[in-house]
Amino acid sequence: MRTHNLFISHSWAYSDTYNRLVNLLDARPYFRYRNYSVPKDNPLHTSGTDKALYNAIKNQIAPSRVILILAGVYASSSYSKWIDKEIQIAKTEFQTPKPIIAIEPWGSQRTSVAVKNAADAIVGWNTESIVSAIRNLS
Repeated sequence: MRTHNLFISHSWAYSDTYNRLVNLLDARPYFRYRNYSVPKDNPLHTSGTDKALYNAIKNQIAPSRVILILAGVYASSSYSKWIDKEIQIAKTEFQTPKPIIAIEPWGSQRTSVAVKNAADAIVGWNTESIVSAIRNLS
């Protein structure tokens, strides 16, 4: 069984949604993945410069085959800024652009136009849709 290298975009301010997505993927039988997201305990979140965080994210995205981005509209403008940077990294920093899967959060009324425009696939909050998109794009 193939292991899928994933970068899951998230903000620790919205960690409950990130954790629910990880739990969804963890519970899926016959699906293995490696999560290259920047760990919560990484000191760059609180003490690093924007350039250092950009480079750390780029280093985490590098081995990833697919980028997952939650497409909800979030209150934090800093989170939106970093989503834009993650999209930029995925699409321009590598010889082969990394495919992006936009995941529309469960029950979300509003979704990010920027994320959906950058996405190679848009899926709902459904394990089979997410896993299928990952398999198709990796």
